[in-house]
Amino acid sequence: MRHGKKFNHLSRKTAHRKAMLANMACSLIEHKRINTTIAKAKALRQYVEPIITKSKNDTTHNRRLVFSTLRDKYAVSELFRDVAVKVGDRPGGYIRIIKLGNRQGDNASMAMVELVDYNEIYNPKGAKKKKSTRRRGGKKAVAANEPTPEVVEEPKSKDAENKEDA
Repeated sequence: MRHGKKFNHLSRKTAHRKAMLANMACSLIEHKRINTTIAKAKALRQYVEPIITKSKNDTTHNRRLVFSTLRDKYAVSELFRDVAVKVGDRPGGYIRIIKLGNRQGDNASMAMVELVDYNEIYNPKGAKKKKSTRRRGGKKAVAANEPTPEVVEEPKSKDAENKEDA
């Protein structure tokens, strides 16, 4: 019986599941956004959020705890150096899951998992980019802005002048 057991095993043995989640977490920290199935995305959220919370307090003990779960020193250094600085004032909810639809091959429901503070489109506090293009009028405005070509007459030869006189 599975009374009270709410952990999603993702149809994998324990060692495979832990290695997969650690690799996905390292990819998420490195690339700031990954695509995966919805079930893996929800499992990844439960796996990564406590790790990011530990990274907000940069101590040797916390670095060792995070390294024991991620097992990648480059991801740990990136997490403590860059990611923890951006999420320092956020009390939780470091990851956003956006549903993408179904995968072509097996019709699995897909999702994009991203770090919340690294997406400028959804981040209301982020610096907004000014629009660089402006509207123009119809054809008249476009034609008025184009330079007019200059007509240059070529000097006529003497043979051509004689034919015109005749």
